[in-house]
Amino acid sequence: MLTAHNGSAIVRLAYEVIFVVQAITFHCDKDYQTSPKQSGLDLSLVQGAFRKLAKKDKVLTEVEAVVQHALLPSLYEEPIGVESLRVYLVLPELLRVLHKRHRRTDLTEALAAAILRLHPDKLQVLGDCWSSLKPSVMTKHIGMWKKALSVILISEHILHTRDHGVKHLLHVLGHLHRANQKSGETQTVPDSTFCMEEVHFNPIFLAEDVKLWRLWSKQNPPNNRQRTGMWPFNMFPVAAPAASFELRLKRASLIEDTFQQLSVACPSTFKRPLVVYFDEDAKLTDVYKRDFFLHLFKKLLVPGMSGMFMYNDNKTLAWFLAKPRVEEKRYFLFGVLCGMALYNNNMVHLPFPMAFFKKLVNIKPSLEDLREFSPIEAGSLQYILDYPDDDVENMDITFSVVWDNVAVELDPKETGKLVTSANKKEFVDTYVNYIFNQSVEKVFEEFRKGFFKVCDMDVVEFFQPEELRGVMVGKENFDWETLKQNTVYEGEYHAGHPNIVTFWEVFEELTEDQKKAFLLFLTGCGRVPILGMNQIRMRVQILLNSSEKHFPEALTCHSLLQLPIYPSKETLQSRLIEAVGPNRGLWNE
Repeated sequence: MLTAHNGSAIVRLAYEVIFVVQAITFHCDKDYQTSPKQSGLDLSLVQGAFRKLAKKDKVLTEVEAVVQHALLPSLYEEPIGVESLRVYLVLPELLRVLHKRHRRTDLTEALAAAILRLHPDKLQVLGDCWSSLKPSVMTKHIGMWKKALSVILISEHILHTRDHGVKHLLHVLGHLHRANQKSGETQTVPDSTFCMEEVHFNPIFLAEDVKLWRLWSKQNPPNNRQRTGMWPFNMFPVAAPAASFELRLKRASLIEDTFQQLSVACPSTFKRPLVVYFDEDAKLTDVYKRDFFLHLFKKLLVPGMSGMFMYNDNKTLAWFLAKPRVEEKRYFLFGVLCGMALYNNNMVHLPFPMAFFKKLVNIKPSLEDLREFSPIEAGSLQYILDYPDDDVENMDITFSVVWDNVAVELDPKETGKLVTSANKKEFVDTYVNYIFNQSVEKVFEEFRKGFFKVCDMDVVEFFQPEELRGVMVGKENFDWETLKQNTVYEGEYHAGHPNIVTFWEVFEELTEDQKKAFLLFLTGCGRVPILGMNQIRMRVQILLNSSEKHFPEALTCHSLLQLPIYPSKETLQSRLIEAVGPNRGLWNE
């Protein structure tokens, strides 16, 4: 804090801080070229200087005050030259040091405000400098801003006041995100770097914030909305209506019953919580809802089962048919089902390429997406792009494609149009566009209509494609040790109980596929929630009135394992493997 007693010392320190920053940047000019897109700054020197400064706590405290109260207020909105913008690259390194010492976020918020005061042209130059950062440095910068934001968002006062600091920090992260998208492919950090998965938000704050966002979004056209990549993944639904949407189904005719009941239902009821009953069983349980999504999507997406999709060569990924073999309304209802799964917070089996999720958030699929679905086909197109320009005509390739057993001219105005060095990129772009857009235009539009009958389009478009895929399908970052650490034992069971010790010995000896089968057995889903294995908290209790002849049982809606006591490791192993196998349960009896 500035006082008359230490004012002169602080002024001297202010000049020293400014001098150090200038000295570092001046030194860097000798070895690094400076341009509107290059800061000419060696941040390793900056990091070293601040690491030394961190060893002197009193000096660090004074420097923090000087920067906030003297340096930042002195910065111009329209600084001259790239060199003047280097301070905005240097100070985050100081802030990283302060955050490690658990200092307040005031200085970080002040720096964010100073960045946002810059003239748009200067902010653009700063964005170019951010784009030129190495991935490791960009990741640290993003982490610094996220750290400050998380400190504010988990504090109690956030429930009572809308902090301007949050807005400023989000805006800076938004500018960093756009700078990251502009950088070269080898320098781009993953979009997931911007997500705050490690922060446990107050649910009351989230609910209130979503309400405010919805109010704001009604007053702003979609093109004016900006995404920072910071939204959490539990926006469905904000508040569940009291009424429910009921499906009464027979396991033996699951697909037909589902489509028939959806087709006669009022679309306005799709946004209600789903309740599922099977085979005239009146029991109300979330287990049936999980079973419904698990088995319905599994059946729908089995190659050849529904007649709605085509598959890649190794049958691992599905795509929409160019020549549908079922009525288009089925695609509308499939969209409704996907929307219901997302709305009801159920991960489902959706073996589609990233292009599927890109199209849902209005991002154009690319050659890389085709590479995921059909590596050989994408490789052939890449070969054409890489082929020497002078020899492309000799390949005798025309603007045509055979897809889903249909031969199509990609340029109807010029049949047999030859691919040349001048138009080869146009050919590849048109080819990819035909596969992912033109050939499936009608059926995918039906799917979209159904999907957005349940989910709000403006909410879905907040997601990046990778995030949407993670929310709907889950991830494969299995962490079995975390599952074990988070397990809660009930009744007679405890971590040291002989049966529990044996269980974990058996579990560790399972193959990876058997462990995934166990996760499916326990939770009703064989993949990991987007926020990681920490979201799964297994409970274990003794199966009542059981003997060694009984198999383990699970209540998927509670992640509850009911484990009988077994006389030997061999018996437990045998019963567990058979219990999680594919041939047990009501669906296979």
